[in-house]
Amino acid sequence: MDTKLLHERILYPVVRVRTEKAGGSGTIIYSRSNSKKPEEYQTFIMTCAHVVEDSISVKKEWDSFLKKNIEKEFKKLVQVEIFDYVFMSTVNSSNAYKAEIVAYDKAHDIAILKLQSPKPCPYTATVIPKDKIESVKLFTSAYASGCSLGHEPFANEGQITYLTEEIDNKLYWMTNCSSIFGNSGGAIFLADSGYQVGITARITGLQLGFGQDIITWMGFCVAPQRIYEFFEEQDLKFLYDDKDTYEKSMKRREKKQKEALMKIMGGDKEERTEDEVEVE
Repeated sequence: MDTKLLHERILYPVVRVRTEKAGGSGTIIYSRSNSKKPEEYQTFIMTCAHVVEDSISVKKEWDSFLKKNIEKEFKKLVQVEIFDYVFMSTVNSSNAYKAEIVAYDKAHDIAILKLQSPKPCPYTATVIPKDKIESVKLFTSAYASGCSLGHEPFANEGQITYLTEEIDNKLYWMTNCSSIFGNSGGAIFLADSGYQVGITARITGLQLGFGQDIITWMGFCVAPQRIYEFFEEQDLKFLYDDKDTYEKSMKRREKKQKEALMKIMGGDKEERTEDEVEVE
């Protein structure tokens, strides 16, 4: 790619994500007109679940309908900073937006955020198509793009160095694109096409006495296969399928959640009935 395309596909879609206690990076992967209100745009950010985990809490509360204490999930809004550039490479300003956590999975270490803004974002990252994943080989040139140590977005060049790393029974790819704290949630992009092939998630550290030596050139990203697994499991097909929409996806998710709740309630009812029979 020429310099202009490198900026548009690898730098401009990268954002900075902040919570009350932490921060990291993210990529804009979707920004399209609302199917019901064409003048308004829906924009989604992909990041790591651990970047926003302090904005998610689970508390036990009394449910007056179920007549029991149940665990309820509470999600705070997070902040997403999108950068505006002039002269191609110079940050002119940054705009901070509130975003809600739409979906997350700690095992996959992926989270999807939705901006609370109707404005369009002209530059979005494109996750590598499923049928092209197997074509990525070792020695493929790549870039790690993110907000290292809270800095404005920048990219580090390197190569794909390992394709079958397993950490906590999950697939990761390894690269030697230098990354450090703050890169989490950012992306690994292919240098020739600009496709996003991973979410920067982990770096290697060696314990040396009371300190730790960080190996910046042994970074691990969530493999693209797992990104698609997450999309399927969370019913977020619209993020890569033009035939689907956010509204349809949310209806499917809501239906699944209701079915799961009814199943739980039905199970509780059966348990109570069995208890009553035993008492009698």
